[in-house]
Amino acid sequence: MTVIQAAIPLFFLALIAELIWTHKRGQRFSRLNDSIADVSCGVLSQLAGIFDKALTLGVYVWVAAHASVQQWLPRIPAWPDRSAFVSGAGALGFAIDAPALFSWGVTFFLVDLCFYWSHRMAHEVNLLWAGHVVHHQSEEYNLAVAIRQATIGKLFTWMFYIPLALIGVPVRLFVACYGINLIYQFVLHTRAVGKLGAPIEGVMNTPSHHRVHHGVNPKYQDRNYAGVFIVFDKWFGTFEVEDEAEPVVYGVTKPLESWNPVTANLQVFRYLWQDLKQVSRWPDRVRLVFGRPGWRPAELGGPIMPAAVSVHSVEKFDPSVPRPLAGYGVLHFVVTISAAVLLLRNASTLPKQETAAMAFLVVVSLVGVAGIFERAKWTWPLETARLIAFGVIGGALVVSQSPLAVWGWGSIILSVGSFVVLWRYRAAFTEVALSPVM
Repeated sequence: MTVIQAAIPLFFLALIAELIWTHKRGQRFSRLNDSIADVSCGVLSQLAGIFDKALTLGVYVWVAAHASVQQWLPRIPAWPDRSAFVSGAGALGFAIDAPALFSWGVTFFLVDLCFYWSHRMAHEVNLLWAGHVVHHQSEEYNLAVAIRQATIGKLFTWMFYIPLALIGVPVRLFVACYGINLIYQFVLHTRAVGKLGAPIEGVMNTPSHHRVHHGVNPKYQDRNYAGVFIVFDKWFGTFEVEDEAEPVVYGVTKPLESWNPVTANLQVFRYLWQDLKQVSRWPDRVRLVFGRPGWRPAELGGPIMPAAVSVHSVEKFDPSVPRPLAGYGVLHFVVTISAAVLLLRNASTLPKQETAAMAFLVVVSLVGVAGIFERAKWTWPLETARLIAFGVIGGALVVSQSPLAVWGWGSIILSVGSFVVLWRYRAAFTEVALSPVM
């Protein structure tokens, strides 16, 4: 289990705490449909991690073992790869291992430096932006947005950490420091915390600094890339202060207008492919892929310049859904997330085929939930087929007198009850689809 997976229960507790705190203060910083979409994207990202570790982490392991500087220059000492605290020693019951503590500290700093450049390139190279955009699509800003992570982007970002493997940073230190780095960033995604004062704001990344990063206001775009230490943005010229006179507008310049996590991950790739098909010159095609987002050749109308926006000029995507249908969506979302958490915790012990099948069911269920909150036309046949499949699986468990028969009955009851609601509100899905399933 990774550091991130171990922290999942704490993430959800923090989401609830933020919701309660902001509600008591009369602040509405989240919407149910938006938060469900955020968490759905995060689940897809974690499920993909089951299968892409061979690339995202495997290359690092190989380089550290076979191509690090210590392999070529044996006189260079290896990085201490042990706990910085020795238990059972000293007056306090533990002692500090200074070399190990230094190793952890330097590794943490270097991981954040690599994150800065990885993150910056994800905003400055169109192909990388296509893999990162998911994290910015929400038009809200709260802790749920921190969970909204891309599925495809990890296939590109691993290469920015290879320099750490080349200088011999042990994989255990790298993974732990990277996980801690991401957990720190989780708490930055909130509007419930104001500015924290000069000493902290001057060195550390804070909610105020990171709110700037998520802004589509022209003055805020492509700023504050840091993970933990904001000093990197100050050193490399990408720092911007949150201006209370210009509130941050959240989202992306071309709104997604969908709750579908699959659509979210393919948004910019689809735009990029459409542009490539219309461009005749190969240099322009190369620049479309590897140039800055928003650049377009003259034959497509030239570069797209960011438009001025304000919190009053933006209309958020927020389709209305009948309350019973929304309840249906919430129930199936909770069931699906519970299944996903169980799958993530047991993936290492399950056969790959079984893991892939269960992951597919989770994805289909999350797409169905998204369709419910979009009232998309394709939702009716998709959910009907899914409920029938779940009912059949439940019936098979009951007939086989499996130890899981009680779950079989639960699946049957859930499927039948859900179908009644779906049928009762089938007219809600007669509109034109708001987003494709894939």
